[in-house]
Amino acid sequence: MATPAPRKNTSLEDWHPADIIASLRKAGWSLAQLALHHGYADKSAVRTAVSRPYPKAERIIAAALGLHPMQIWPSRYDRAGQPNRTGSRRPIRPANAPRPSVADMALPRNTQKRAA
Repeated sequence: MATPAPRKNTSLEDWHPADIIASLRKAGWSLAQLALHHGYADKSAVRTAVSRPYPKAERIIAAALGLHPMQIWPSRYDRAGQPNRTGSRRPIRPANAPRPSVADMALPRNTQKRAA
């Protein structure tokens, strides 16, 4: 007779997407309803957080469940509860840094004349 496999410690694992959706439904919400309620024009905007890191949507989902996002996605947060966002594609701009203007982002024009 085989012994049952030990249960995994679920507190250290991210919730399965189906569990998140089921919990939201029990609380009276859907991902689309949350997105529209929080002012998103696209009903699928909050769904992104279920499969990949999206801090604002994670907070929206967690608040609807009465939890901290770290309780749903522990792999995305450090022990202090701060987002653990390593491998970001863009550097984080300091809060007091001015936003670049469109002119700053324009590509330099080729000012050299072409040879005929």
